[in-house]
Amino acid sequence: MAVSRRAMLRGAAGVAFAAGAMSALPGVASAGGDHRVLRVPKDKISIQLYTLRSILETDLEDTLSALADIGYRKVELAGTYGRGAAEFRGLLDRNHLRASSSHVGIDGDLDQAVADAKTLGNRRIDVPWAKFDTIAEWEAFTARLDAAGQVYRRAGLGFGYHNHNHEFAPIDGVRPYDVITRGTSRRNVSLEMDLYWVVTGGEDPVRVFYANAGRVKQFHVKDRAPDGGFADLGEGDIDFRRIFRATRPLEVEEYIVENDQPVDALKCAKTGYDYLANLRF
Repeated sequence: MAVSRRAMLRGAAGVAFAAGAMSALPGVASAGGDHRVLRVPKDKISIQLYTLRSILETDLEDTLSALADIGYRKVELAGTYGRGAAEFRGLLDRNHLRASSSHVGIDGDLDQAVADAKTLGNRRIDVPWAKFDTIAEWEAFTARLDAAGQVYRRAGLGFGYHNHNHEFAPIDGVRPYDVITRGTSRRNVSLEMDLYWVVTGGEDPVRVFYANAGRVKQFHVKDRAPDGGFADLGEGDIDFRRIFRATRPLEVEEYIVENDQPVDALKCAKTGYDYLANLRF
């Protein structure tokens, strides 16, 4: 069924938000002494298209058009839905969208991945997922991750790793996240911090951010429902105001809306954009 952009835009409710800014954690670098009311720059708002996968599979072009109508100018890819890189780039261009980043693994042909990324107009590539049972396996993966990052860096592209919660669960007393951050070069591997999964892993995003100061280039802005599930932005319990205010001195390049299991994908996209565009912190 074709997406009704006008009906979606008419029916989507605005997101309520409260004024004021939250201070950073004690002992963590913060915007100390800066009492300005800040906001997320609109040109840094993106959306992970995985959020809309159910409708992109059946109505790709109209869904991209709907995102542009909402106000998005950037998207992050998780596949191209059966289209080649050049064809998908054409769809993006027609809808005035730019795929500034993509989720891509490291097991395939890296030279082809680099070529596709450049055709799509990507500036960054992020590895979306890895999970192993032993630290030895994590260490072997980390070596491959750094080598892949070197290939992308030499091609003029940024390269990062996207976390879930399991990287913060120790294996034999060692956290896989620490294996990755200590075993890769900052020049080769940046971090795409998924705020939902950091919180779900029992960590504070501000502490993780400053433990890797200057290395976190992107946020996945994903809210958490009181029962631990996924929520549209502003409808969960993650304190984004505090996180954004505390990390503003080393502001990330992109704030990427995401919901792994949205009830209504386009409403979720609009709610997310409106929340970030109107948030004051």
